[in-house]
Amino acid sequence: MNEIIRRRRSVFPAQYNEKNVSKELINMLLENANWAPTHKLTQPWRFKVVEGEAKDRLGAFLSDTYTDITSDEDFSAFKYNKIINNCKSASAIIAICMQRDPKERVPEWEEVASTAMAVQNMWLTCTANDIGCYWSSPKLINYMGDFFDFEEGERCLGFFYLGYYDEDEKNTSKREPIASKVQWIE
Repeated sequence: MNEIIRRRRSVFPAQYNEKNVSKELINMLLENANWAPTHKLTQPWRFKVVEGEAKDRLGAFLSDTYTDITSDEDFSAFKYNKIINNCKSASAIIAICMQRDPKERVPEWEEVASTAMAVQNMWLTCTANDIGCYWSSPKLINYMGDFFDFEEGERCLGFFYLGYYDEDEKNTSKREPIASKVQWIE
């Protein structure tokens, strides 16, 4: 398990090849996500799996929204094209959503944290199965209610891009020693 945790990293859509991630593997990711910790069993995570032609529709929606909300001076053709290409390159895109507990029995940050732990379970499952993945939280997530049908209290926290990749890359991720981040109090 230590090796999987330390091997986990972002693999970006531009690195993905044409091989599709099977529905069976996507279901396994989602089932593992479902076992994340959840205070008061609110189970706030919600997922919307976007595949096939729906990826193109999502790419068009995101790029059009980017154009609409970006001033001419801040507009980047590179970013516009990257939005479209990310959607085309991914085998599947999972919209990471959170359903706020209607009774608000726990603070909202705990439900966001619980959803993030569900995503971590998915990420570790991807790593164990040599599937590339990347969690993106662009400003555009604030507009996803115009694309998806959300329940009352549900919102998008980002996109989880999935795809196989060819490169046998070394994990170049670096961490400062844990001792520099821990204070022992006796």
